[in-house]
Amino acid sequence: MLVVSGTGTEVGKTVVTAAVAALALARGERVAVVKPAQTGEVPGPGGDLEVVRRLSGVRLTRELARYPDPLSPEAAARRAGRPPLDLAEVAVVVKQLAAAADLVLVEGAGGLLVRYDPAGATIADLATMLSAPVLVVVSSGLGTLNHTALTLEALSARRLGPAGVVIGSWPERPGLAERANLTDLVTIAGRPLAGALPAGAGGLDRGAFLAAARAGLGPELGGTFDAHTI
Repeated sequence: MLVVSGTGTEVGKTVVTAAVAALALARGERVAVVKPAQTGEVPGPGGDLEVVRRLSGVRLTRELARYPDPLSPEAAARRAGRPPLDLAEVAVVVKQLAAAADLVLVEGAGGLLVRYDPAGATIADLATMLSAPVLVVVSSGLGTLNHTALTLEALSARRLGPAGVVIGSWPERPGLAERANLTDLVTIAGRPLAGALPAGAGGLDRGAFLAAARAGLGPELGGTFDAHTI
């Protein structure tokens, strides 16, 4: 099992989830992807899992709650007049899927400490229930160092193992801040970057996306990424 979280919203968690799934499928593994709560989407098609299916080809997916307002899961459930998602029940579903899959990926909403219920349950709590490492997806530019350090500190305080740090969207023409962050993110994480996916990867067809995933993720995630080559 692997939980995919991040430093905030719109940092590339869904594309990174799809990339990890695509590489696992290419190795012949059985892959399941779970999105505990999808916010900002009305009932029907669409949503993060549709993106994951399109890019990776994974078929076994589960979305356990959907709320129309683009808010935290707790706030979106409250606005919709619906009960909050029970992460203990999510853990049961994930464990059941793990019995039939080689890899289960769980993509959180927003950042690591976004609230899922009024008591303050977070995706970090779900990772604890699952004893699962957390892959941290970060942005590439200004502000990412502080956000990344805070997220890793929160993981450490909860004794959760980080599976690595991945830049979710690496610009075609990186500036000074992005180049400096390649070094500084390694310092903060205390380990080499686990990847950097190119900006726009979510718009590729499946074959091109698999190639981008292989080049953009590190060996620990099944790819060939080397930060010295970008």
